[in-house]
Amino acid sequence: MSEYACIDLKSFYASVECVERGLDPLTTNLVVADPDRTDKTICLAITPAMKARGVKNRCRVFEIPGNIDYVMAVPRMQLYIDYSNRIQQIYMKYIAREDIHVYSVDEVFLDLTNYLQMYNLNAKELCIKIMDSIYEETGITATCGIGTNMYLAKIALDITAKHVADHIGILTENKYRRTLWKHKPLTDFWRIGPGTVNRLAHAGIYTMEDIAMADEDSLYRMFGVDAELLIDHAWGKESATMKDIKNYHSQSTSVSNGQVLPCDYEYEEGRLIVKEMVDNLSLELVERRAVASGMVLYLSFSRNCGYPSVRGSVPFVIPTSSTRELLDYATNLYDKIMYPEAKIRRINIEFYNLINEEMQQANLFQTPEDVERERNLQKAMISIKKKYGRNAVLKGMNLEEGGKAIERNEQIGGHRS
Repeated sequence: MSEYACIDLKSFYASVECVERGLDPLTTNLVVADPDRTDKTICLAITPAMKARGVKNRCRVFEIPGNIDYVMAVPRMQLYIDYSNRIQQIYMKYIAREDIHVYSVDEVFLDLTNYLQMYNLNAKELCIKIMDSIYEETGITATCGIGTNMYLAKIALDITAKHVADHIGILTENKYRRTLWKHKPLTDFWRIGPGTVNRLAHAGIYTMEDIAMADEDSLYRMFGVDAELLIDHAWGKESATMKDIKNYHSQSTSVSNGQVLPCDYEYEEGRLIVKEMVDNLSLELVERRAVASGMVLYLSFSRNCGYPSVRGSVPFVIPTSSTRELLDYATNLYDKIMYPEAKIRRINIEFYNLINEEMQQANLFQTPEDVERERNLQKAMISIKKKYGRNAVLKGMNLEEGGKAIERNEQIGGHRS
């Protein structure tokens, strides 16, 4: 029988900030948020002590009750990545790399199956050793879910572990059906969002037991092929193994980038941000040795201006990674779909249908030498940025008022590094 574990680092960002300050995250009121942004900014993490006082995770700063004294820690994304890397090394002291799947910066799946006999331990005992090592070496507390498949391990972590004193949840298929079939809300279960819950509710389905007992044909009519996974999970089953995950290669053929602006941006300011984003994405295409076949531009506006979000797309005459050509496509599309009086708050750009640059067709308006010259220039910029930092090479537009590229180049995931 297979044994899997899903280990989560408790309130990871906030715990790291407490450890760095010599504080206990279980008793210290601390939030990770950027004080330079407005009080509407979302807290990236809060300590368990804050949660115990009723503060919701991922709340906005203004939602924290005024009677709570707390420390506000500026996000330090590189520091959290460094801690995460240290903890990955701890996992690999016990489990081989091929039996570890890093799910996020603070969560991993471990296939324990081949290690229990070797260590002469059961799954819980092995996980306790790993969790103790994490705490001893980093000061970070971990929680854990153990299951006979990866889905059950994840559910044991997300639901069961919260209700036991040692924060280690354990599930088998039978225990899952016995203890969680009637659990509500359904959104507590992995991969079930509010939209799915609403569609199920319209059919009179409110629990995992309801899904398991429902007519499968009706579920397939509602969800198509996704119904298969929903039905399997309702019964506590999961066919994917660690080996399947390791052998999986993404079929994604697009690159994208998005950002939420710190304030309302006017027409020309928004146009500048689009150009900066396209400039960066063009270098990503070159680094991937890919060319794009088209692009999608999504613009969302300030609630106060009354304009609905807009989405536009354009196929390219010839697949390209040329910064100059991509900027022309992007600015023309922006001018076409943008409301002149609207105030922009969010921009998303996607280049789709990527193909290998070696399959790029000849361009009637550029000689092969011109294409190669620009690509070599882009490659040189990538090399310099990697060696000296992403702000080592800048363009004139990056220095214009309202430009965000310099600031974003110093961030990780949109937050301070």
